[in-house]
Amino acid sequence: MRLITMRWRAVAPLLAGLLLGGAVLSGCNKGYQDQAQQQDSRAMSRVMGTASEGYAKVEPGAALQFPEDHLPHPRFRQEWWYLTANLTTQSGEPLGLQWTQFRIALSPDEPESSSPWATNQLYMAHSALSFQHSHQSAERWARGALAAPQGKAAHPQGAQDKTQAGAMGLPLRVWLDNWRWQSQAASGPNSGLFPASLQVSEEDFAFELQLDSQAELQIQGDKGFSRKNAAGTVASYYYSQPFIRVKGKVRHKEQWLQVSGNAWLDREWSSEFLSRGQQGWDWFALRLDDGSALMLFQLREQENKAFFSGKRMYPDGSGHPLALDDISLNVKDWQQTASGRYPVAWQLELPGESLSLTLEALNPNAAMNLSIPYWEGPITIKGTQTGVGYMELTGY
Repeated sequence: MRLITMRWRAVAPLLAGLLLGGAVLSGCNKGYQDQAQQQDSRAMSRVMGTASEGYAKVEPGAALQFPEDHLPHPRFRQEWWYLTANLTTQSGEPLGLQWTQFRIALSPDEPESSSPWATNQLYMAHSALSFQHSHQSAERWARGALAAPQGKAAHPQGAQDKTQAGAMGLPLRVWLDNWRWQSQAASGPNSGLFPASLQVSEEDFAFELQLDSQAELQIQGDKGFSRKNAAGTVASYYYSQPFIRVKGKVRHKEQWLQVSGNAWLDREWSSEFLSRGQQGWDWFALRLDDGSALMLFQLREQENKAFFSGKRMYPDGSGHPLALDDISLNVKDWQQTASGRYPVAWQLELPGESLSLTLEALNPNAAMNLSIPYWEGPITIKGTQTGVGYMELTGY
């Protein structure tokens, strides 16, 4: 579950300014830049509306196909590749990190222009590194079109990656500048998604990870059709891999630290926005010490009860949805941050799963103070079972 559907109306004016402002996103010369700006202006005026006419629809009963569904779905308005990880250093210090790449279609159709700089695809990427007493985050934007040459550092895969951002190929490759996911096989477990590497580099932090999983992919919702309201009129296609082994290194305070642990990958795509009556959501990815994983989110409604969805999952590929009338989720503590006041401790009761869990932020100040503010960071789990996980909070 990700923030882009809820916060699109807030970010659309910013995108318009960036696109119309020029070189930050387009990375091209003045003549082509003007042409791209005119196209992006028309596209932005259309996408800022709430209607989804012309985009592909999320429909129940459409079976997910692998490995094809690891790749972009450009006929849908938005999608994301999203990884969170709970790790420890060699000295035993806990930390978390996240990387997300969003693809946003500014119009249902590709531009008619034959210019290599013309595109209707926009990419945004977020990353963060969270320790108990520090939290660093970063954001990048790029248009999915030809970028001006900026040296080898801008295109780490070489001449074949002439665009500043994108996702393509089997093995899968997802990149924005020098942030990049690279799968290393076109077939095998997880339909070739793993093993993979992930590299993110910023001035203040960086990470280089090796990722592997032999577990089956977990299909969320009803065979991949994930409802975002009770009526099912807002939905996404959604699958996960909650059982990923991680090793690698992170750069923190100018020092490289060896790390290991576990990660969780989510993939979603859709064309619908959340309704105006939905205030925000709270999303949890829990990894329990019995070896199971639990995904849970609630969409908070202004006038109705929150809408819940969740699933308990196991490494052998099995799993079952949570009984929605069996879920009790209540706030225990709040944290004021620069971008808002967030609930950073929760009590989760799932009697049908024999679970009574207290969920607490490792670092309550893990607010993502980016162009779209939200809270996201690692959590600890105590109660009838223990474990670690990740939490995302929006709309506060």
